[in-house]
Amino acid sequence: MLDKKSFTCCVSDHKSMETGILSLPECDAHIKAIDFSVCYGDNEAVRKVNAILPKGKVTAIIGPSGCGKSTFLRAINRMNDLIPICNIHGKLIFEGLNIYEPRLDVVTLRRKIGMVFQKPNPFPKSIYENIVFSPRIHGIKNKNKLNEIVETSLRDAALWDEVKDRLEKNALGLSGGQQQRLCIARALAAQPEILLMDEPTSALDPMATLKIEELIEKLSSRYTIIIVTHNMAQAARVSEYTAFFYEGVMVEFNKTIDLFKKPLIKRTEDYITGRFG
Repeated sequence: MLDKKSFTCCVSDHKSMETGILSLPECDAHIKAIDFSVCYGDNEAVRKVNAILPKGKVTAIIGPSGCGKSTFLRAINRMNDLIPICNIHGKLIFEGLNIYEPRLDVVTLRRKIGMVFQKPNPFPKSIYENIVFSPRIHGIKNKNKLNEIVETSLRDAALWDEVKDRLEKNALGLSGGQQQRLCIARALAAQPEILLMDEPTSALDPMATLKIEELIEKLSSRYTIIIVTHNMAQAARVSEYTAFFYEGVMVEFNKTIDLFKKPLIKRTEDYITGRFG
């Protein structure tokens, strides 16, 4: 089992094994990965990851295209269940249970672990109906309570002032950046503990990207946030911890400032200095 105060991150290049150790004396684990692997048929997309994802922190996951970072992120709230050839090995521990235990209720899991995708994907409904979708699924019917959730969620997503007078308008009429903040508000309406973000700004212009980054900073005081990003400068700006993936392996995990300034693993240094990727 993993100890919350220390763990080992490794990479194998088939010829040698390099190892780095991260100590987390002040951080509780929100997610623990124990020998966790994801396979698509014969392809091992994520390979025996052992890691602790700290509670109440922003963790960035970086790495070249196809390295397994998005696959790992999606595994945290079981989005990969929708892929018939996907097989899981090892464990992801959340609230003392393996996320992949048969007895675990996936609907409840996804309420506690929300997700925002690469491209904004609002429902083709009103702004209001987008926000109340999840609360209604979980049994909230009172109109006043729903109204309160809508306002709180939109305020938390820094969108209320822009849309409060057009809540009944179709969400597809919003700009791309507004749509992405709406999707964040929709995830927050379920009152999650963890917010997963899969390259949430890659389809946005610089100004919209800045607003999302400012929003991540604001939300980080209340949520555990795990963000996949191809933009290393963004990882450096928004995160406290960073994990580097390569060929399905979590090569290195450390405080962001240390990983970028003093990487423990040569392959990490090669990637962040632009020698490959």
